[in-house]
Amino acid sequence: MSKPLYITMHEADNVAIVANDGGLPAGTVFPDGLTLVDKVPQAHKVALVDIPAGGAVRRYNVTIGYALKDLPRGTWVHERLLQMPEARELVGLPIATIKPPVQAPLEGYTFEGYRNLDGSVGTRNILAITQTVQCVAGVTDFAVQRIKSELLPKYPNVDDVVALEHTYGCGVAIDAPGAEIPIRTLRNISLNPNFGGEVMVVSLGCEKLQPERLLPPGSIPIVDERNVADVGTNEEAKLDVVCLQDDAHVGFMSMVDSIMRQAEEHLERLNARRRETVPASELVVGVQCGGSDAFSGVTANPAVGYCTDLLVRAGASVMFSEVTEVRDGIDQLTSRASTPEVAEAMIREMAWYDAYLDKGRVDRSANTTPGNKKGGLSNIVEKAMGSIVKSGSSAISGVISPGEKLKQKGLIYAATPASDFICGTLQLAAGMNLHVFTTGRGTPYGLAEVPVIKVATRDDLARRWHDLMDINAGTIATGEKTIADVGWEMFQLMLDVASGRKKTWAEQWKLHNALVLFNPAPVT
Repeated sequence: MSKPLYITMHEADNVAIVANDGGLPAGTVFPDGLTLVDKVPQAHKVALVDIPAGGAVRRYNVTIGYALKDLPRGTWVHERLLQMPEARELVGLPIATIKPPVQAPLEGYTFEGYRNLDGSVGTRNILAITQTVQCVAGVTDFAVQRIKSELLPKYPNVDDVVALEHTYGCGVAIDAPGAEIPIRTLRNISLNPNFGGEVMVVSLGCEKLQPERLLPPGSIPIVDERNVADVGTNEEAKLDVVCLQDDAHVGFMSMVDSIMRQAEEHLERLNARRRETVPASELVVGVQCGGSDAFSGVTANPAVGYCTDLLVRAGASVMFSEVTEVRDGIDQLTSRASTPEVAEAMIREMAWYDAYLDKGRVDRSANTTPGNKKGGLSNIVEKAMGSIVKSGSSAISGVISPGEKLKQKGLIYAATPASDFICGTLQLAAGMNLHVFTTGRGTPYGLAEVPVIKVATRDDLARRWHDLMDINAGTIATGEKTIADVGWEMFQLMLDVASGRKKTWAEQWKLHNALVLFNPAPVT
């Protein structure tokens, strides 16, 4: 990009971001005559007009801060020059006031998925081994490595074997308020559509989170006569547990052999499954951003928002999340709620999280990272505006709390912390079978349990991380493609990845982040 270029988000904005790779030096003159007073890094803001001390600084037609001193036209506007606005109160909000125009259904789009007995559809065919407590993680990992090398080659229709490792299960106040969140999270992850209803558990024996508490009677689907505990009208699936403290285990290898023996039963059933053509409405997509920069809200996230609208039109489920990254736009969300009840549910989730942060003596401003700020995001208000656009323009039809399972179609607000790892873990629990992750600063984030499509916000990141990023949305900033172009590219890639026709870069390199359970309850 040779000529100086800045990007505004709304005609009422009084700042814009510099688009050129490497930024621009002081004295640079833009085609409209704007002259830079300071050197301005790429993605950072420049004042388009003289802004007086105390004046509102506007981006996305929203006040993202107040000037701490006079900011002449052409000044580099950054976090140290701004006072952050107070958070919007959770009262007097617009409730279901916006009725998005009904768009024509998007019909005829399909993918090749694995249909489960409960009606859900997987995009991968994976054996997941649930663990009740961190204590068994080392033994389980040893067994999984042997399963992959010795057993998996015998079952070519099974994509992978993953251990659902976590740091929960004991040493916690398991009956305290808030403890239900990590427990239901792990339970619902164990039942993710990509695991085909095959539930296998490794337990230590003495932990607080006993297998029957994690997966109580009735929670496990019946997949085969071999996993039925009771015959007749009250038949239930039995819980397949390998308990390391059982007297039958004599030595470490006895434990490993037991895990492998049980795993093979599940592998046999999974191997018999085949992909079948299913409508795009069976996609359950989680959208998230991490390592964000000021381009996130200009390129990648608007493209995700466009794709979100396509998915909703196709009858699919799309979850957007990250409480602190939507909190400053709560009025935009409650106004788009399909019903007053949905709006009130969003408000309850925000209020709960406000109280959670207050208990820790922090506020939403703690969200913004050094990398976010280096990438041009001055504070959480500006970051929130760019994050919300991932949700597109459809009506918000439902809300779920952390760890809950999704039970409806459409655009859903899934309340989660903004931490990449915790958000991804909770979206897995909700039933996500495909993940979309945007980044501007760059992160090699991935999940073993579900394919993750990575979207770069800038050309330079896409160039340098060419074998980590699946889509380059930086082409929107350069004018090579429109938001709609990249949105459709994303939609088509989703169908290919969901069908197994393509692998994401994270899948190819087997880059996987750990599951991180959200536990607001005390640790003892």
